[in-house]
Amino acid sequence: MFRRAERRTATRKSERLVTLIGKPGCHLCDDARVVVEKVCAETGVAWEEKDITEDEDLHREYWEQIPVVLVDGAQHTFWRVDADRLRRALA
Repeated sequence: MFRRAERRTATRKSERLVTLIGKPGCHLCDDARVVVEKVCAETGVAWEEKDITEDEDLHREYWEQIPVVLVDGAQHTFWRVDADRLRRALA
């Protein structure tokens, strides 16, 4: 289920932030959420989720790439999230 509110995990590395950009009803977004949530929980990095249907700028920029994962504001990946690659980026 897509959660419209921003979500953040408890964090030990508060300077890092992973952002998952997606939309409701997107099965790839659901898959990405599972990976992001797991890796962020393991690494202690905060994460948030943004809905492109509620933000015109995000929609315009990422519509054809969702889900998109940003690490500290920079695009890390899109469509499929590789847990090991995300862990390395957060190490």
